[in-house]
Amino acid sequence: MPEDQPNLFETQPPAWEQDAAASICAARVVLPSGLTRQLDYKVPDPLRSQIEAGRRVRVPLGRSNRSVVGYCVEVVPEAKPDRPLKEIEAVIDSRCLLSRELLEITHWMADYYLCPWGQVLDSVIPAGVRSGAGTRMVTLLSVPAEVAASRGEHRLPAKQAAILDYVIAHPESIPAEVAAAVGCTQAPVTTLRRKGLLTSESRRMAVETDPEAVTPQEPHLEMNEDQSRVLASIMTAIREGRHETILIHGVTGSGKTEVYLQAIREVVSYGQQAIVLVPEISLTPQTVSRFRLRFGRVAVLHSHLSDVERHRQWARIAAGGAPVVVGARSAVFAPTPNLGLIVIDEEHESSFKQDTAPRYHAREVAERRAAAAGVPLLLGSATPALESHARAMEGRYKRVEMPRRISNLPLPGVATIDLRAHQQDRHNRGAISRQLHRAMQEALDDDGQVILLLNRRGFSTHIQCPSCGQASECPECEIALTHHRGRKQAVCHYCDYHIPVPNQCRACGFKGLNFFGRGTERLEDEVRQRFPAHTSLRMDTDTMSRPGSHESALDRFRSGEIRILLGTQMIAKGLDFPNVTLVGVINADTALHLPDFRAAEKTFQLITQVAGRTGRSKRGGHVLVQTCEPDHPAIRAAIRHDYALFSAEELPLRKALGYPPYGAMVRIVIRGPIEIATREFASSLGERIGAACRDADFQFRLLGPAPAPFAKLRGKYRFAIQLQAEDPLALSRAVRDATEELKTPEDVQWIADVDPLEMM
Repeated sequence: MPEDQPNLFETQPPAWEQDAAASICAARVVLPSGLTRQLDYKVPDPLRSQIEAGRRVRVPLGRSNRSVVGYCVEVVPEAKPDRPLKEIEAVIDSRCLLSRELLEITHWMADYYLCPWGQVLDSVIPAGVRSGAGTRMVTLLSVPAEVAASRGEHRLPAKQAAILDYVIAHPESIPAEVAAAVGCTQAPVTTLRRKGLLTSESRRMAVETDPEAVTPQEPHLEMNEDQSRVLASIMTAIREGRHETILIHGVTGSGKTEVYLQAIREVVSYGQQAIVLVPEISLTPQTVSRFRLRFGRVAVLHSHLSDVERHRQWARIAAGGAPVVVGARSAVFAPTPNLGLIVIDEEHESSFKQDTAPRYHAREVAERRAAAAGVPLLLGSATPALESHARAMEGRYKRVEMPRRISNLPLPGVATIDLRAHQQDRHNRGAISRQLHRAMQEALDDDGQVILLLNRRGFSTHIQCPSCGQASECPECEIALTHHRGRKQAVCHYCDYHIPVPNQCRACGFKGLNFFGRGTERLEDEVRQRFPAHTSLRMDTDTMSRPGSHESALDRFRSGEIRILLGTQMIAKGLDFPNVTLVGVINADTALHLPDFRAAEKTFQLITQVAGRTGRSKRGGHVLVQTCEPDHPAIRAAIRHDYALFSAEELPLRKALGYPPYGAMVRIVIRGPIEIATREFASSLGERIGAACRDADFQFRLLGPAPAPFAKLRGKYRFAIQLQAEDPLALSRAVRDATEELKTPEDVQWIADVDPLEMM
């Protein structure tokens, strides 16, 4: 093969050859794209002082020796290869981008999540860091030690002497700075460099300085008995300097955040750093400011940062200048040199799972990283993921409970409204039932605020012809188009295909189409008609697309300007508004019967979380849940705030079918533009995987290939294979073995999702 490069570390030459060969410094390199195997290169003498595992290098590849960028993952100072190695051309980075600990974790991710190591490394290092965004090459001046020691022996003109003295007093000054300070041109500086009295070094440096830190204002908050007990358990692990994963199961409003803050304060007092992961939607200025007021300089990492800002934050963290790092899932890779604690708030959130390669879960990566660093990992939630719950039951995690709200405030009362009776009422055809309307009126009359949850966007969820029954569908996805009245469009929520709202059936030409289903836009219209005297606001991805719109909306609601807040699941989590006295769930069944084994769990979590938005003050509060299935186990458990009841009923079903947490799963999705060709490749792939599992001799279950629930998306036909087994490593290994030499048709793509959360 033209790309061949001898492998140094796995296959050693015979002993006699080793003795005869001259020792060289060699480096192992992985590429972010193209070849998936690791390549070995000779390190030329001029680069020996720069080469280091964790830095990027430029190397020649293939017969044409085209120049490519790769990551150095290992250096062997005294290697004896059996064949000549090509030389590294350049070391790109002036400092290490990845610690040994992060290199080991990314290597594990590549194996477990079935993704090339180079691709994992490229995803872990932000693009702004790789490109040096917000920096420029700067020449730095310094005086050699022997010149400084013999300064009195050098008789120089006045300007040159002044320059030399200035640089001795201010090492690593830039030439323009020196010339300005001494009051001269660049000529004397150039002369001193030519004489060897000044040395220069080119280095990439930040263009701007960091913003000033906030002055910490440590508030004195009394902790209740539950908080103190949980904090004491965490402090034991911190002070003993050992790894332990602690699952904090605390009801909404129990004060988990204050426990995190005080645990972090202990870690920071030791000169260590803490990483705090929160769902992206929780990264509001209010959340960040709470940490900044407590700890001063807090680094923030999330998807809306510019490349320049992300690079600046990354560099500050790596330099140890940020005691606390707050961010979304990718912050788990923050380059903290003195890690002392990792916290994951709302650990059940699906946003902690990456939906593109590498498809990692931040909880699993955090556990590996905390274990490698020997530090505690805190997982907090009112509705823990069943995987975390099962690990606590097995003793792998330590569970601590916070069953009461702060100040012993009661959990809100929750009642159901049977939508079957509501739908039979000829006089009430809206989304809001009579009972919910009455409760809203009472709450508003009492100067309270109301939150309404409906996890569907748009005005009508589908458009259908009453004559022939044909629904308006997206031609690329074969999914019903959603009517958005404000945009005057019918929209596909999966590929953003959109057309003007049709006025007649495309199939039969019948005029007078029916619009069915309700989304948040239609609910907003109904609320304004029913409660014209009270201001309302809709929060969904349609209305919150502008920068700062989310924070502005919450500020208006917090101030009381907005009385009724309605929206999708973005309003269900993390909001703390003491004046909310009523929460209404418009339709609790929207996700209950999706073809997803986690449907019941997601429904339970959503209802429980949104119910926690009320009753957070002495005013109290209550929740009304509209549903067609008031007796469904997930809904019965949610209205009782009873996690134990839900898990006791759900886990046996999971165990009987071998679903997580009682088994590992890999979901493979194959997609292509031609249905028959895609199906045939999917069948071939399924046979290869089944054969690899049988060869590995372990118990497994293989379902499919079969059309995915969304059988066509963005013009591609989709087929899914579901693979289950008890041993996750055996499962990943079998898929890797089956696909290692796989030849994929040019127009077909496939992905493997290990531990999938998305089943559609």
